[in-house]
Amino acid sequence: MKLLIVRHADPDYSIDSLTPTGWREAELLSDRLVRTPADFYYVSPLGRAQDTASLTLKKLNRTAETCEWLQEFSPRIIKPGMDRTSCIWDWLPELWTKELRYYDPEEWYHTDAMRSIHVEEEFKRVTSEFDRLLAAHGYEREGLYYRAVRPNRDTIVLFCHFGVECVLLSHLMHVSPMPLWHGLCAAPSSVTTIYTEERRQGIASFRAGTFGDVSHLYAAGEEPSFAARFCETWDNKEERHD
Repeated sequence: MKLLIVRHADPDYSIDSLTPTGWREAELLSDRLVRTPADFYYVSPLGRAQDTASLTLKKLNRTAETCEWLQEFSPRIIKPGMDRTSCIWDWLPELWTKELRYYDPEEWYHTDAMRSIHVEEEFKRVTSEFDRLLAAHGYEREGLYYRAVRPNRDTIVLFCHFGVECVLLSHLMHVSPMPLWHGLCAAPSSVTTIYTEERRQGIASFRAGTFGDVSHLYAAGEEPSFAARFCETWDNKEERHD
């Protein structure tokens, strides 16, 4: 089985939709995805993901199942030195890296900060729903790998968000999502491709072939949007700072 995790195109968060750039990205993405139609499509309920998916689905005359748990990972947190809440994955590196438990797949949500907003419960809810979806397609979790009950070559597309994408990847790899949230960047409209590997009959694992691929943008001469990134150097005032 193959999973394609697609981040929504360049967002206009104020209206939960896409910017004009985002609509161009979604169009180029659809040109890519229609060349390799999938067997099943799932989408976040949020507008920016729904709009991104809509162009592909319309061209293919297909529909997608909306999954509430695919929406952006929701816990918000007051981080050290802040007086407002912020998304859970946007920490300054000099702060979160001091706590080694954030690197541990079993301990990262047991810090005081994470406990205060019940992150463990939300993480386990989302990943349980993800496992339920995989089981419906023939792959049942057993410990830290999957039992290939009905192995297949289906392609499944998930239109969602960067934060929840890292949650899903961390679950498949049994790693903390914190290094993924802070060490990876999935540009808008990017595609992450994950394959099953069944090296022994009936036992499967998931392995990423590509992460955050935006070749469909480069092929059309479109530069990836800067969303999800911060300034490459501090003195560049045209790029996003905190």
